[in-house]
Amino acid sequence: MSRKNTREAIVEMADRLFYEHGYEHSSFADIGDAVGISRGNFYYHFRTKDEILEAVIGRRLEQTAALLAQWNQESPAPRERIARFIEILITNQAKIMRHGCPVGTLCGELAKLDHPFLPMANQLFSLFRDWLSRQFVALGRADADVLAMHLLVRSQGVAVLANAFRDEAFVRREVRMACDWLDGELSREPVKIQASATSPTV
Repeated sequence: MSRKNTREAIVEMADRLFYEHGYEHSSFADIGDAVGISRGNFYYHFRTKDEILEAVIGRRLEQTAALLAQWNQESPAPRERIARFIEILITNQAKIMRHGCPVGTLCGELAKLDHPFLPMANQLFSLFRDWLSRQFVALGRADADVLAMHLLVRSQGVAVLANAFRDEAFVRREVRMACDWLDGELSREPVKIQASATSPTV
């Protein structure tokens, strides 16, 4: 295995273990054993677990940006793009029911630890927020950021309860209701509100 491939394998496995077991409960030894490399080889690429965490978050940011770009390409209509976001709860249903939302669980754990990389992890939510807001702007909504945040909150709530109850019917029902909510909102007159200081640029 080349040095580049070894590093990528470490980050990929760390990403999986951080999601399935949590950052705090995934050790160097756990990651090294799962990849099948010696401790010396491991330390050649990463000296601390925080270095691995930074690489994992960077990987997730790249993958999320690529996913959003894919949705832009495959779904030309903003309403259909938003629906793709809602339906990710079904696409990733098995993983979410077992481990929760990968973004929410990571940010929640880092917040409890008061970890300095929490702002970097929060960028994952910001990517979705900004992207959703742009879709609502394209649909003529002046309250685009409010609607984007509502969908983020709604999807996180469904993910938490899906992980707690592990009820497939609940997830599918909530996705259907979220799509109905979306269509209902798009049939109404836009609500004009004053942008807050934290609203993203769209």
